[in-house]
Amino acid sequence: MRTRSIAGQVWRLLGVGALVVVVAACASRVENRGNLPDPELLSGIKPGEASREQVAQILGSPSSVAVFDQETWYYISEKTETLAFFEPEVTTRNVVIVRFDTKGVVKGVETLGLAQGREVEPIERITPTAGREYTVMEQLIGNLGRFNKKDGAR
Repeated sequence: MRTRSIAGQVWRLLGVGALVVVVAACASRVENRGNLPDPELLSGIKPGEASREQVAQILGSPSSVAVFDQETWYYISEKTETLAFFEPEVTTRNVVIVRFDTKGVVKGVETLGLAQGREVEPIERITPTAGREYTVMEQLIGNLGRFNKKDGAR
């Protein structure tokens, strides 16, 4: 009779342990990515006063630099939340844009949030390639004469 109560306790412990694992697996995972400058530091950057070097010293290196003009720096950060095995959901996104004039002095500072973002719909089309497609038989027959022994090899 005592062995039954021990076995029952073991099963109860295993059940509680499994329940704890299941509940822990459902907890959401929050991840922060990117470079989000401190708002106090951002307020210290005044247009017409701060230089490019001072901005780099205060905020650090930018996440990205504009491709064509090099006079615009982007500091990009986002916070995502993932629940179990579902796709991550972006909860907050901040983009700080620092624009410089041609002399390297700050022209303007702008902050954009998740609400200003837009979804970009990729175009689904196929790029044509030159040549033609061969069937499996054409590929096998086409390779028959290609693998000749070198002269003098036995």
